[in-house]
Amino acid sequence: MSSVPMIAQTAGAGAARAAARKRGLGGAGVNRRPGWVTYVILGLVLAISAYPIYYAFLLASSDSATIAQNPVPSLIPGPNLLENLGRVVSSDIKFWQAVTNSVVVSVVTSVSVVFFATLAGFAFAKLRFRGRRGLLVFIVATMAVPVQLGVVPLFIVMSKLEWTGKLIAVIVPSMVTAFGVFWMTQYLEEALPYELIEAARVDGCSMIRTFWHVALPAARPAAAMLALFTFVGSWTAFFWPFIVLGSSNPTLPVALQLLQASYFKDYALIMAGVVAATLPLILLFVLAGKQLVSGIMQGAVKG
Repeated sequence: MSSVPMIAQTAGAGAARAAARKRGLGGAGVNRRPGWVTYVILGLVLAISAYPIYYAFLLASSDSATIAQNPVPSLIPGPNLLENLGRVVSSDIKFWQAVTNSVVVSVVTSVSVVFFATLAGFAFAKLRFRGRRGLLVFIVATMAVPVQLGVVPLFIVMSKLEWTGKLIAVIVPSMVTAFGVFWMTQYLEEALPYELIEAARVDGCSMIRTFWHVALPAARPAAAMLALFTFVGSWTAFFWPFIVLGSSNPTLPVALQLLQASYFKDYALIMAGVVAATLPLILLFVLAGKQLVSGIMQGAVKG
């Protein structure tokens, strides 16, 4: 039993409120629920955040003539969504090949980033070696360098390797990220106590087995979030895939760009392609959102 109810039973309600205020619990506000103002603000933020997606859905469900007459459609969806999605699938942009390429790139990149970033984060967080802090600072500093500065030398390397036009040219440069290393280092510093590592070493585990059986399970909540971030980033990446792959073997964002490669921009067709590309991400958040939040809360409690 908490000490406050016990004080209420023995010394009265006034003493219990005084004890609660002294402990910073706020008396009757311990279990206070958010007021209607909080819900209104949250509702407005949700509406503002979701409106661009809904606007794309409205355009995707309209036809080109309606959009030309009224660029800001009504809030009621039109009847042409399935027809426009069918036009996207049957167009000459290699839609299904682009979807397959995006799935392959996103899944392989997510698994690779999680594995290598966790491995590097474990080393930076729990191992002691000369130059550890300096090397970590250097890796974090690379995040300040714009991606565009490295495009030319990277493209030359890919040409020398004869990887241009192939998915490996998109996957290999993204197999580990500075953000992922920093993210996992920060998490493992708090979530993985040295006692667990020392216990595993005393039991005869090698450093690799210690990483696999101790560090990797402890990093699961942060790894889940990193995998989600990486998947979304790879799924929506356009700049480097557009340069190195072109239109012969595109990912989904590159293929959608080809929908407007003409003098006449069919906005209903383009927005239908955007909706088709967004649906897998929304489905991913719906299916994995509960597990991700649970994992974050579990990691926060452990931390």
